Amino acid sequence: MRSRNLNKMASRVRALPGLHLVSPSQALPVKRHALEESLACQRLAFQAAREIASLLRPGWTERQTAALFQEHLKGSGIKTFFHEAFVWFGSRARFDGIRRYGQYQATNRKLLPGDVFILDIAPIHHGYLCDIGFTGVLGENPAAAAALVFLKKLRAEIPELFETLGQGGLVWKAIDDRIREVGYDNIHARYPFSVLGHRLPHIAWEGPRLKFLNFGWQSYWGFLSRGLFGQLLNADHVGDLEGLWAVEPHIGWNGGGAKFEEILVIENGKARWLETENPWAVNPHV
Repeated sequence: MRSRNLNKMASRVRALPGLHLVSPSQALPVKRHALEESLACQRLAFQAAREIASLLRPGWTERQTAALFQEHLKGSGIKTFFHEAFVWFGSRARFDGIRRYGQYQATNRKLLPGDVFILDIAPIHHGYLCDIGFTGVLGENPAAAAALVFLKKLRAEIPELFETLGQGGLVWKAIDDRIREVGYDNIHARYPFSVLGHRLPHIAWEGPRLKFLNFGWQSYWGFLSRGLFGQLLNADHVGDLEGLWAVEPHIGWNGGGAKFEEILVIENGKARWLETENPWAVNPHV
């Protein structure tokens, strides 16, 4: 209980003293230019995800898919990533067998007919970033199709949850309740820090391509220099919600998992998806 109270206190921190001069708070009014650039980044990433999904065939590995996903975006002008591609096939989309952080990364697991797959990447585009999650199926999978229907309904509910509840931890709990009521597992509860989402900081200097465990140095700096807990949307978050968030509900069932991730804008207590139409609804294999 004491650690949770400390986490809640830490989630109120917008920026660290001194460091706020070079890493300012992201809980600020969102400028139109930032919205436009973030939307361009998100559209580019989802387009790449749809194209990679359309190419997938039985026998492809997670590693091959992740490498192609990244190269596709580099060919579109992306130079650096907040985090590189995560790819999960079949039961790994439910995080089965994942016990430590290194196991989240792409493996030699091969895609099989009927497998669900998840593509997740966070490119940096002109200093602005997005973080997207796309779920598809190779062939027919009724369980995955039903999961995507549920996620579409959940997407429609999320902005109102932020507006009416007004606190990140309460939103996390409400979404957790909805997931469990339907009979799914809450898979984002298994993420580091159990995050449902995170802030999207502006990257003033993209700098060298240095990474550790799939994450670029920009992600560690962006979160840690602003106090970390205020940047992460989990059950303990009670801080300011104004700004841009990557929201990523992830559900699981026996044999598979599904998620989406896209940008939510919160301004003056009002919440909306940056992209009006559902950007991950197109599924070339269903």
